[in-house]
Amino acid sequence: MVSGNLFILSAPSGAGKSSLIKALLEQHNSRPMQVSVSHTTRAPRPGEQDGVHYHFVSKEQFEQRIADGEFYEWAEVFGNYYGTSEAAIDAQLEQGIDVFLDIDWQGAQQVRLKKPQVTSIFICPPSISALEQRLRNRGQDSDEVIRDRMTAAKAECSHYQEFDYIVVNDDFEQALNDLNIIINNQRLKRSQQTQKYASLFEQLVSQ
Repeated sequence: MVSGNLFILSAPSGAGKSSLIKALLEQHNSRPMQVSVSHTTRAPRPGEQDGVHYHFVSKEQFEQRIADGEFYEWAEVFGNYYGTSEAAIDAQLEQGIDVFLDIDWQGAQQVRLKKPQVTSIFICPPSISALEQRLRNRGQDSDEVIRDRMTAAKAECSHYQEFDYIVVNDDFEQALNDLNIIINNQRLKRSQQTQKYASLFEQLVSQ
């Protein structure tokens, strides 16, 4: 079986990352792919299901997992822990599933230390003004919250050079196509193709 690829997808809030991931997963694909389900210590919100949206665990359980080195990456945000299980991700990759980690630049740095071969993609807005307009069009946040999100967005974008690929989400369909090109590029690498066509290459080089 061909092992799956691990992808990091990072973006400032409002860049359209969630919409791109959703569209990507809805497309018919030659190989299975999915977004990783993180562990968290926060309480489930209405409609959220354990194992679907998050793996909900206690603070004590999470801290024990940290001590045991079980996470590819983890962070504490507003008093709650969030993390990506290394064992769970590796099991999915072994099943030939391409896995996407929806994490920020700090999480991406942690993952690279444990899995240098990970492919990282940064989703970028076409401009600062477009990003702010997208946040305002949501109609969910106050001016103060939007200012905070814009400050955070600039901090996030300052790390663009750490990523392997950059996709500018100006035209949604083009951005989605760019993501598919990146994914297919990884699947066509020698390490992947020699696994997939092992018997073929054995015949081609046999005496």
